Amino acid sequence: MVEAFAVASGKGGTGKTTSTLALGMALADRYDVTVVDADTGMANLLFHTGLDDAAVTLHDLLIEGEGTAVDDAVYDRFGMKVVPCGTSLAAFREADPERLRDVVATLAADTDVLLLDSPAALGSKSAVLPVVLADRTVIVLQPTVPSLSDGLKVQEYARSYGTETAGTLFNRVRDDDGIDRVTDRADRYFGGETLGVIPESDAARAARQAGEPLLAHAPDDPASRAFREAANRLDVRDGASEAVADRFRSAVVPDEV
Repeated sequence: MVEAFAVASGKGGTGKTTSTLALGMALADRYDVTVVDADTGMANLLFHTGLDDAAVTLHDLLIEGEGTAVDDAVYDRFGMKVVPCGTSLAAFREADPERLRDVVATLAADTDVLLLDSPAALGSKSAVLPVVLADRTVIVLQPTVPSLSDGLKVQEYARSYGTETAGTLFNRVRDDDGIDRVTDRADRYFGGETLGVIPESDAARAARQAGEPLLAHAPDDPASRAFREAANRLDVRDGASEAVADRFRSAVVPDEV
C-alpha cells in the first residue's frame, strides 16, 4: 500500500515542517513512512532532523546528469525515512522540478505513506508540483481568516489537478484565538475534517534548535500529544505501489501557475 500526502499551507510561518515531521513520526508507529522535503527553494527540514551536513540531498536527484541514486538521498531518522533538500541557491537553479516525478515514483515502491513537505506559496512549477503529485493534501493553518483564505487557494489549485483534501490541521493555536469559530468555518469550506488543533509550544522551537522533530525532543508536550491525535484521525488509504508509481511518472506538470 502507499498514499502520498502533500503537507501544504499557502503561506509561511504556519509550522508546516514541524507538522510534517510530527505527523510522520506519529504515523510511523503503524506504517512505513517516508518524508520528502519538496520545498526545493526554501528547504529547512534538514535542520529539523539533524541532517544539515547531509552529503546527498533531493537537489542532487533533481539535477540532470548527476547520476545519483535515490537511495543515496534517503536517511533513516527517528523511525522514518527522510529525504532532505539542500539549501544551495546554485543547486536550486540547476534542479529540474519535473524530475521530482521519478523520485517520488521510486520512493513509492518501498513505503506505505509519503509525506511531501510542500512550498508555502504557489509561485512556481517547483512549488505546485507536490500538490499535483499527491493523492491528497493536509492543509496546515493558523486560526485566522487570512490563513483560511491562503489555505483555500491551495485547496482550489490542488483540486484542479484532482488532488483532494485529507483534512486541515490548526497549528500554533493560543487559548484566546477563538478557535471554535474558525474551525466551524473550516469545516464548511475545506474537504476532510479538522484533524487537530495544536497548541503553541515553546518545545517546538527548542526542538528545531536541537535538530530533532518535536515528538522526539518533547514527546509528552501538549503539542506532541495533539499531533499524535491528529495522525490517528488521518485515514491512510490502500494503493498498489506499482500503480501509484506509474501515476507519479505520468503526472502532468503545469506549464503555468
